[in-house]
Amino acid sequence: MHYEHILIDVSDGVAVITLNRPKVLNALNTALLGELDSALDALAVEDSVRAVIITGAGEKAFAAGADIQELAGLSGLEGQALALRGQKIFSKLEALGKPVIAAINGFALGGGCELALAASIRIAGETAKLGQPEVKLGLIPGYGGSQRLPRLVGKGAALKMMLTGEMVSAAEALRIGLVDEVVPAVELMTRARELASTIASMAPIAVRQCLAAVREGYDLPLNEALAHEAALFGICCDTADKAEGTRAFLEKRKPVWSNK
Repeated sequence: MHYEHILIDVSDGVAVITLNRPKVLNALNTALLGELDSALDALAVEDSVRAVIITGAGEKAFAAGADIQELAGLSGLEGQALALRGQKIFSKLEALGKPVIAAINGFALGGGCELALAASIRIAGETAKLGQPEVKLGLIPGYGGSQRLPRLVGKGAALKMMLTGEMVSAAEALRIGLVDEVVPAVELMTRARELASTIASMAPIAVRQCLAAVREGYDLPLNEALAHEAALFGICCDTADKAEGTRAFLEKRKPVWSNK
């Protein structure tokens, strides 16, 4: 896969997507979003890829939001269409069926923060800063931020970020639950790869069903969510990987997964 605005590297079951517009802090223009959309389609059907890391090129930014030059001239209908397209791509990432780790290496603002919100797990370098500053432009988050952010951090913390447009530090993001882990900046990709490799070594069907159980059950009433969990548990019980995993445990050896 060759792209102009992103880089893709696949090794040992882990794909790394690097947003590659460092001169503009990896701003999410239309072309980059299109390439990300295409890359997600390709990775979704690549069985050898068990986990995905997404990060930004350079040391300054994960992604510093949408391309303001593109936003400036949008009409209402054009803005709605752009938001729907961004939401669709980020929802695709969220529902990829493989865990996506956002390795946040610097600024994650606006659309960049929203991209991180759609990931399964967020790890931030200690110098990272996150925010939804759209209100400063006369806008609101349009790629899912107004919905995913309060689900992660609660309504009050989300509204504080959205209404003030202020950035939060990595430490504050960890405190409010916006990120799951903070590490020294120089160790960010090492830690992200370590976590991705650990996940990639697990039973792939079970990993997919863990993701589905949480994503699909999160907003259901508890009794419905529990029934959904039981159904997914049953699906796992019918797999060759479940037979291999339990057999390997009893035989005190490492399992060999077949993804079947």
